[in-house]
Amino acid sequence: MATLNVIQHPLDRKAAHFALWRLAFRPFYLLASAFAAVSVLLWGLQFSGYLPFAYLQGPLWHAHEMLFGFVLAVLAGFLLTAGQNWSGQPTPKGVYLAALAGLWVAGRVLVLLPWGWLAAVVNVAFPLAVATALAVPLYRARNQRNYFFVGLLVLLACAQLVVHLNALGTLRIPNWAGIALGLNVMLVVLSVMAGRVIPMFTNNAIPKAKAVRHPWVEKLALALVLLITIADGLQISGAWFALMAVLAMLAHLARLWLWQPWKTLKTPLVWVLHLAYAWVPLYLLFRAMAAMDWVSASVAYHALTTGAIGGMIIGMMTRTAMGHTGRKLFAGKTEVACYLLVAFAAAVRVFVPLFNPALVGDAVFVSAVLWSSGFALYAFRYWRILSRQ
Repeated sequence: MATLNVIQHPLDRKAAHFALWRLAFRPFYLLASAFAAVSVLLWGLQFSGYLPFAYLQGPLWHAHEMLFGFVLAVLAGFLLTAGQNWSGQPTPKGVYLAALAGLWVAGRVLVLLPWGWLAAVVNVAFPLAVATALAVPLYRARNQRNYFFVGLLVLLACAQLVVHLNALGTLRIPNWAGIALGLNVMLVVLSVMAGRVIPMFTNNAIPKAKAVRHPWVEKLALALVLLITIADGLQISGAWFALMAVLAMLAHLARLWLWQPWKTLKTPLVWVLHLAYAWVPLYLLFRAMAAMDWVSASVAYHALTTGAIGGMIIGMMTRTAMGHTGRKLFAGKTEVACYLLVAFAAAVRVFVPLFNPALVGDAVFVSAVLWSSGFALYAFRYWRILSRQ
């Protein structure tokens, strides 16, 4: 019998190579980078009065969306992708993954609409859904080492719930308590992941670097971050908090020193992670100074969010996207441009108001343009990489 030769249409071949829903890092990295680029515009529309009906407005919207929108999307993409490697079990893909992404998108839209309770339910549901999607494969593999990431996702859901209940007038606690809890959880995540990957990536790329992890330094650095989280929850301030923050700063400086960042200057894919982590001790120093009323707390929080978290995200999104799509681990001109744009955004946002408070408005504008440009460039460059096989 003669065989039937079927000629595949070019559009069919293109569809066959579409890979956006194959693993969680693909849609969530794209969504996060695009949202980082357009969120400044949305914030501007709010301040200009074009979104008067938004459920969350002004600085609260900005803090909520950067933390529980942008950062949480990247965390979801990273953990659900890493969870498959850690457990050897499948994590969401296909329709299930698209539904998770749709839930995240719905949360971003609903906070701009007047339906507060619906926005609260959807936004709190997202980290709980991600926690469940991560917990199942970890439990099946009995991967107890990473169970705590599930707990941290649940804590992020609780932090969001606090923000929304307070905004809805149901819970009477300090306005920024939920944001502060969420930031501390993210600092714990960053500290844990940095300790796992930065020394390893450094030694893999630069064998002579000899980055090391001393167990007691690692334990002390993480313990002090947890202590600061508890102190924030108990609303401890003043000299006692400043002392804890300085001790934590010294522990994280010692940690960074052992990783030998000066040996990474010729390897952008590595120095971007060291540079991002260097903001952690700076953040802790500024927290100590803010506790003594020497600087604004805003300086400290932007050192953490724009500097440490933003820098770590752009570094990890480029590296893991290359690695998981089978590309050579190499940062070209586009990647370096992304790194520098985000790094300068952090420097402008933190140091200009620190040394000249009168220029805070200009600093916010310039930093926003740099930040948006860095993540817009990532979204433009990585769209094909993340959406195609």
